Amino acid sequence: MTLKWASIIVDSHDIAAQGRWWAETLGWVVQYESDDEVEIAPAPTAQTQGAADGAPFTLGYTGPTIEFVPVPEGKTVKNRLHIDLAPRAGDDQAAEVERLLARGASRSSIGQGPDETWVVLADPEGNEFCVLSPRD
Repeated sequence: MTLKWASIIVDSHDIAAQGRWWAETLGWVVQYESDDEVEIAPAPTAQTQGAADGAPFTLGYTGPTIEFVPVPEGKTVKNRLHIDLAPRAGDDQAAEVERLLARGASRSSIGQGPDETWVVLADPEGNEFCVLSPRD
């Protein structure tokens, strides 16, 4: 028996704002939103024929999602799990870091040295993530 990876859950104060921030950061879309959950996923990209009436329909995303759920307490310690983001090969890591800082991210120190090839940032609610060197 195996398990399917369904989602990563992020505890948040403002689930709508966090969901939108991460969706824009990743180029994803809000797939579901309620008062107690916001789920984001990559935007659907394929259309196909085959509905009972022959009309085209959009294939949904079936991979892991990111879900934001409300919690009353704030973040107090370093994350035990974090997301690594990587610019595409040929893109500029420094430009991506500056784009994220302009959108509300902040630099974060978790003990990394000055010669690391990644940059540690925190989202608007303080959750750390890394921006790696470009790769595909």
